[in-house]
Order: sequence, then C-alpha cells, then structure tokens
Amino acid sequence: MQNALESKFQKSLKKDIQDRLPNCIIKKNEGTQGFPDLLILNGSKWAALEVKRSADAHHQPNQDNYISRMSEMSFASFICPENKEEVLDAMVTALEPGW
Repeated sequence: MQNALESKFQKSLKKDIQDRLPNCIIKKNEGTQGFPDLLILNGSKWAALEVKRSADAHHQPNQDNYISRMSEMSFASFICPENKEEVLDAMVTALEPGW
C-alpha cells in the first residue's frame, strides 16, 4: 500500500502534469502489480510514470521490467521529488507533436 508521502507527492504531481499538458488524460493504475502508477495520454502519444517517495525507495517486483520495456515503446520513467523537474521536462518533450 502506498505511504502518505508517496500519495501526497503523486497528488501534486498529477496537478503539475495537468498544468504542463492541459489536454492530457491521466489514468492511475489500480490493479496490475508492478505496472507504472500513472499513464499519461496526450494526443496520439503516451507516457508511463512510476511514482516513488524518494530516489532510494524500494522497487516492487516487475517495476524495473515494465519501465524498461515501456521506455522502448514510448516514454517511461521512475519519478520522485529529487528528479521531478528533469523527468517532467523529458516527458513533455517526448509527448510533443513530431517527437
């Protein structure tokens, strides 16, 4: 179960994503173990983010595998407060038309 710090970060993160990509759809994963927490749909492009409370937070089984495989298809990354700006900048660039 998500802890309070991660949950709070995820809530503010969703607002930050919506501010940067106002027309996007953000879908929260509620069931598949290891699948990234957030799927962001923007036009014909998508990104997946696995939210962590900190850079050294534990990875659940399959999380690294999903992020690696999904990165080959589109954009996927672990995101935490320490790398938030870097990851969001890269994600927005990846979801721009023509990328």
